Amino acid sequence: MTASARPRSAFRRFERWLVGLVFAVMAFVVEKAVLRSIRRGRVKPRPAELGEPLATSSGSDVSGQV
Repeated sequence: MTASARPRSAFRRFERWLVGLVFAVMAFVVEKAVLRSIRRGRVKPRPAELGEPLATSSGSDVSGQV
């Protein structure tokens, strides 16, 4: 292994940029579909449940439920 990282090629940079763009578009489309279904009343949003916390801490001592 070398001490410094090898510079990335232009192809690799373009590939990573393109993958990021595709994932961003997919996330946007899925979010729009979910919001549209909620707005049309097909799916009712779940109310937030306020149960017991998974773990409690005081200082450095942490105790969790098993």
